[in-house]
Parts: sequence; C-alpha cells; structure tokens
Amino acid sequence: MYTKAEIINILKDDSQNEALFLKADKIRYENVGDEIHLRGLIEFSNICSSSCKYCGLRTANKNVQRYKMSPDEIIQCAKNAADIGYKTIVLQSGEDKFFTREILCKIISEIKKLDVALTLSIGERSKDDYRAFKDAGADRYLIRIETTDENLYTKMHPNMDFKNRLNCLYNLKELGYETGTGCLVGLPGQTIESLANDILFFKNLEADMVGIGPFIPHPNTPLKDTPKGDFTLALKVMSLVRILLKDINIPATTAMETIWPNGRILALQAGANVIMPNVTKFEYKKKYEIYPGKISKDACYDGNLNNQLLLEKKDIEEKIKSIGRIISNTKGFRKNH
Repeated sequence: MYTKAEIINILKDDSQNEALFLKADKIRYENVGDEIHLRGLIEFSNICSSSCKYCGLRTANKNVQRYKMSPDEIIQCAKNAADIGYKTIVLQSGEDKFFTREILCKIISEIKKLDVALTLSIGERSKDDYRAFKDAGADRYLIRIETTDENLYTKMHPNMDFKNRLNCLYNLKELGYETGTGCLVGLPGQTIESLANDILFFKNLEADMVGIGPFIPHPNTPLKDTPKGDFTLALKVMSLVRILLKDINIPATTAMETIWPNGRILALQAGANVIMPNVTKFEYKKKYEIYPGKISKDACYDGNLNNQLLLEKKDIEEKIKSIGRIISNTKGFRKNH
C-alpha cells in the first residue's frame, strides 16, 4: 500500500515509468491472469439533463443531434452482441429522464434472458431505483466520480452535488452491485495531489471496476481551448490503481487510444484487463460524442450490423492475441469477491 506522499512522488517522477508499468502488469497477471474481458457497449441515448463542462452531450450543447433508442432496439442490440459472443452488455446513456424505473427494469429483465452479465452506466438515480434495477437482474453499475476534489468537481459540474455523487456510489456498494467508478486525468485546475486522492478514494471505496481516461476537449464545450490530458500520466494513474486494487477489473479505455496510437494495447500491458467495444448501431454511435475523434471502424460499415460487429470484434481479438493475451469466455466478475 503506497502512502499519499509516495503516490505523488511516483506521479511526478517519470524516470521509473517502465518499472511502474511492469509492476502493474505483473500484479495483473498474478491476480486476474491473462484473460481479457470484452464487454459490448450500447450507447442507447445521448439526451442529458446535466451540463458537465467537459462533455459533448451536455444539455447546453445545441449542436448535438439527440436520439434515444426504443426499448425494443436496445434489447435487439444486446441480442446481436450476445449472438456473436459478448458475455457482458453495458448500457450507457446521458442522464435521460425518459427512461424511468419501470422502462429500465423491463429492458434489464429481457437482456438478462440472454445469459449475459449486465452493467448499467446511466448516472445518478435514487437508491430505490438502484434496488429495483438490481432486482431486475443488473449486476454492475458504473458511475465515475471524475474527480474527488470537491471544489474542482463543483466547477466542472454545474447544478450537481458532489455529496450526492458519493452517496450513489455508497448506495450501489451497499446493494451488492459490482461498483465501478473512475476519473478524468488532465482536467483544468486538477493537481497531482488531487489525482493521488482519487487513487486512494478508489482503494477506500473498494471499487470493483475503475476506468481512467485522459481529458479530451470537445469543441462545443466551455473547455474547448483547454489542453488535452497527458497519456503517460493517465497510464500511471491506471497502473497505480492496479497495484493498490490488485484483483479488480480495469478497462483499457477508448480515450487512451484516441489520443495515443495503440493506447489500449499499452494500457493492457500496464494493468488493464477489459476492453469495451461499441456495439451500438452506426446511426446512433456517431451521435454519442462525449469527446471528439473516438476510434472506430465505421468507415468500413457496409450496412450489415452483424458483419460490422464481427469485424470489429475480430480486429480487437487479433490485437489482444498479438501481445500473448487470451479472450475470456466468462462473464468476467471480480474474481476474489
């Protein structure tokens, strides 16, 4: 267990980066093995009632072509993913109030008939909602804290409540979800000390999943002229999370590869063990732009969704095998919990 001072020193000192990445990779191997879990991501609505300053989906952005998939479309999309071998489905959206507890529970129960694990990433909800989703079959919930610096959080999230965000995470843990969180690296005003606090927060929460991504400025947000986050620093934060939380699931995030060639592969070699390919229909996927420039093989899209999904899955699998890793055929729950 590193102290806060040790974490700060590691984040500041780039002379030992390779040793850090190798240590994280070794701990990953010893605790979760060589299996990579592929999780099919469905971005089912880009409607959002929040105005987070870094996010392209913010409600104040009038340049977004908004959409929401119908429940039947969501379920069919999940079926397509399950049919080609995905063992986990991730449902993600903006804070869209159209999707009530009742609607979501019906979607959850239908998807669970496919014999998959189900992760929700749909924002802040009441504890009763979370309980109902769990009862309907949801296994995991991802709600990123983005930063544990309350002042910075307040600046980045107008009209949102930092303490409510924390309560959501504690409620999810209490209800028995595999609970995921994470942070952005490179937000304006963020310090190395606050990143160290983020890492220690993930440890104290005993998070089951942690996603780390570099900040990427979106042209239709107040942070459009802010420098993007540093890839190496984001990779170091991720590696430290692996070292402190040895057996958790850590995604190699798409944002890593958006700002750095083969960023996801480098993340897999520095502690990560999950990739979340996007299985959303093309006409929706291109409208879900939290940040610009997301990597995609949509240029090859020929109108056949299943062919496209298979093409993307095969491409990712070949990259994973090229570094000696194995594609998991399990649902990928946290091993030791």
